Amino acid sequence: MKMTMNEVAKAVHSATELGEWGSRIVTSVSFDTRQLQIGGLFVPLIAQRDGHDFVESAVAKGAVGSFWQSDHEHRPYNFPTIEVKDIQQALIDLAKYYLYKVNPRVIAVTGSNGKTTTKDMIAAVLSTQSNTHKTVANYNNEIGVPYTILGMDTNTENLVLEMGMDRPGQLHTMSMIAEPDIAVITMIGEAHIEFFGTRDKIADAKLEITDGLKEDGVLIYNGDEPLLTAKVPENMETKTFGLQAANALVATDVVAEKEKTYFKTNLWPEKQFELPLMGDYNVNNALAAILVGQQVHVPVNEIITALKQFQITSKRTEWLKASNGCDILSDVYNSNPTAVKKVLKNFSAISNTGRKKVVLGDMLELGAQSRDLHAGVADALDPEIITEVYLYGKDIQALYDVLQHKYDAAHLHYYCLADKALMVTDIKANLHPNDAILLKASHGLHLETVVADLQA
Repeated sequence: MKMTMNEVAKAVHSATELGEWGSRIVTSVSFDTRQLQIGGLFVPLIAQRDGHDFVESAVAKGAVGSFWQSDHEHRPYNFPTIEVKDIQQALIDLAKYYLYKVNPRVIAVTGSNGKTTTKDMIAAVLSTQSNTHKTVANYNNEIGVPYTILGMDTNTENLVLEMGMDRPGQLHTMSMIAEPDIAVITMIGEAHIEFFGTRDKIADAKLEITDGLKEDGVLIYNGDEPLLTAKVPENMETKTFGLQAANALVATDVVAEKEKTYFKTNLWPEKQFELPLMGDYNVNNALAAILVGQQVHVPVNEIITALKQFQITSKRTEWLKASNGCDILSDVYNSNPTAVKKVLKNFSAISNTGRKKVVLGDMLELGAQSRDLHAGVADALDPEIITEVYLYGKDIQALYDVLQHKYDAAHLHYYCLADKALMVTDIKANLHPNDAILLKASHGLHLETVVADLQA
């Protein structure tokens, strides 16, 4: 990024007169003084804490300027500030200006499950041909999308944006900011159903990603999902992926192993694709990435290489080692019933010489259906395969109640939120070096601390 302060003021429709400060060069944007770089523009967002309270700290860190919301008093005059009516809107306006200036191809990705992995796969595929920038960490909301846009280099040719949501209208806003050339929907699940009520309404909200789709843009989506196929506008260019034969791209010959997954497709039946991670559910994510690659004319052999070598974002289906040598499958970033059942299916299918155990925590934002959805996970747990179950949280007690009919008391354990340390002690006391243990929960349960304790 490289803009003068005067250019920034023009981009956000500010009448601020900057004088000699207007020629200062902005090389980055940050709303967190801990991450601010010398030459950065500080964006004092107003959230739990008011970013205006940290402008002086931003100056000390080397900021060349800051936005300042006009309803705030005591605007500093010994440092260049650009006055705006609304800080968040100014961030969006600046991002849209910069997006038009760089003019990359924009790929927007959403879905109840798999959007981060799909984003990583797409970026890997596109990086084989051209300069590609993607969403990092979890910057996938109305703040994260403009922040990601402003973080791309001026020579970026492909911009891959992950878009998350937990309420109607959110994806509409992000799509209108990004105006994607390609929109991708991985699947419709129960994530955030607390705020929507039904999967049907979740599907409506996911399709908001197409609201800003360019006139000649294309929607790539999971054609096995009837809620999507019934709602996609007939006049929209689409490509579908999945396991059913009617899709444009169909996976065949799927083989899921402990650390790799293999599959073939209908379009190149003689070529085998390899993913460096467990889970046949990741095949659909790869199919979406393949269709994006095909849309922008990446040769299939380069797609194969990219998928074989891509790097997945951390905390998602990672194989780790406990301090005693036991295998840990850590999947603790987020959770919902569909995701839990899929990972349990694949975990159950792997080969190991010891016992299989699982630690499951609450799945958050399931609303009034939470207890029933937790209880429904019982069908994915077989005592003959997964010999021991540890349950942690509040609503997951509903699963404990159901599992008491399948597991005896020695192999089924329930812990309330205050008893995490006790749970870790109990797990360690009964974990052998040749065992395998899966940990899965919503990020709010912070099972990553349990993973760290098992590794310590």
